[in-house]
Amino acid sequence: MMPWLPYPIVSLALCAMWLLLNQALDPANVLFGAALGIAVPLLSRRLQPFGYPRLRAPLTFLRLMGMALVEVVRSCFNVCRIILFRDYQTVNSQFIRVPLTIRDPYGLAMLSCLINMTPGTVWVEILPDRYELSLHVFDLHDAQWWVDTIKLRYEQPLIEIFEGDTYNPEDKNGNPA
Repeated sequence: MMPWLPYPIVSLALCAMWLLLNQALDPANVLFGAALGIAVPLLSRRLQPFGYPRLRAPLTFLRLMGMALVEVVRSCFNVCRIILFRDYQTVNSQFIRVPLTIRDPYGLAMLSCLINMTPGTVWVEILPDRYELSLHVFDLHDAQWWVDTIKLRYEQPLIEIFEGDTYNPEDKNGNPA
């Protein structure tokens, strides 16, 4: 038997969002918001082949989102400064490889979103033979800084959030320490 509210928090959030967007609390909007809250999770259930992810560390998730927001704003200013005021011939645009520890598909998707929404960086692909991330950096000065930043600022919290394990630092070759 399939429950009517498989994800009650999502249902409640959808209903609240509908009411906030319409700025009305009349019965028709409440009824339509409730219908959205019930229908959307039921209809989108098949889009989640692994089920909905379970966040094991919500405070770590909030810290990660706050840090990512600061990083995105800082990168916006840096990229704008480079585009507006630097000579294009001095921009050192390169690809780098970052060894990954995280294996959870939702953690990898979140890492991809965080990297791609930061101006100046683009997630290119995961190299499956060595499980490395191929990353393009708009103005690269220190490749090891980028590797350390992604491993410590992004991957470590995502491992705690999605896999629930403690982070195991690795050496430069990707071997456990």
